[in-house]
Amino acid sequence: MFSEQKLGQIVQQITDNYNNEELFYIKNGSCMPNRDSIIHIILRLRQVMFPGYFDDEYLGRTVPEYFAGHNILRLYDDLSRQIKSALMQVLPGSVSEKDASSKTEEICMEFFSSLGSIQKMLLKDVEAAYNGDPAAKTRQEIIFCYPGLLAIFVYRIAHELYKRDVPFIPRIMSEYAHSRTGIDINPGADIGEYFFIDHGTGVVIGETTSIGNNVKIYQGVTLGALSTRSGQLLRDIKRHPTIEDNVTIYSSASILGGETVIGKGSVIGGNAFITESVPPGTRVSVKNPELKFTEKQASLSINELFD
Repeated sequence: MFSEQKLGQIVQQITDNYNNEELFYIKNGSCMPNRDSIIHIILRLRQVMFPGYFDDEYLGRTVPEYFAGHNILRLYDDLSRQIKSALMQVLPGSVSEKDASSKTEEICMEFFSSLGSIQKMLLKDVEAAYNGDPAAKTRQEIIFCYPGLLAIFVYRIAHELYKRDVPFIPRIMSEYAHSRTGIDINPGADIGEYFFIDHGTGVVIGETTSIGNNVKIYQGVTLGALSTRSGQLLRDIKRHPTIEDNVTIYSSASILGGETVIGKGSVIGGNAFITESVPPGTRVSVKNPELKFTEKQASLSINELFD
């Protein structure tokens, strides 16, 4: 056990750090957004977007208007509490609680008004996965099982909040999806319709990435930035590539840089490393490394076998 003196030294060091670092003090006496609550909101939103897949309440057994209305009212209350907490943390002293409440209501009304459009986008993503993966037996299988669709679903929800400058919450959502699927999509990325991530593990899509319609990417793809040594000086500057419509990017390809544009209809082969633009309709491939085969010795002595 600690001696009283040793414990006192440890406590003093830690409390000195508390007192010397503003980050350790929550502003305005308010709470940070609650991560568990935000994850719960994501899971309940998924029930609304895909009723019957992730809960025991089926539309065939109830009135659809009641199902949607009841869930949205509950979600509105829960999400508004989290958004207000987030706003109070990043705007300390510059916004009153009344103003934060008013801003929260504005954000929530716009967000929930967008749910119908998000749902239509997700159905197009399901269709892209079904048409793009011969291993998919049904569209229901994609909704229920595919990690790529889960990551895209969370991205589309988080992106709507990101566009409205909601702090913390979009990133909490995207990191939840990252931890569940191994797919890291920054909520700031701009992704079009009919988007499909096949397999998905190790995919990284950076904040200022722009992706057009009908794009398909495979596992291990990175849509990233070039050197970010300048750190915060690069904030709000486009650092990640633009992928135009109808592009396919195969596994482990890396496409980097804010000025890099992959032209419409291009195909990027596996393991490609690209830092400059590719014209429309281009096929990019990495030349296969030379394989060397050495013939095994036909027979070995007993002693050689056990050397």
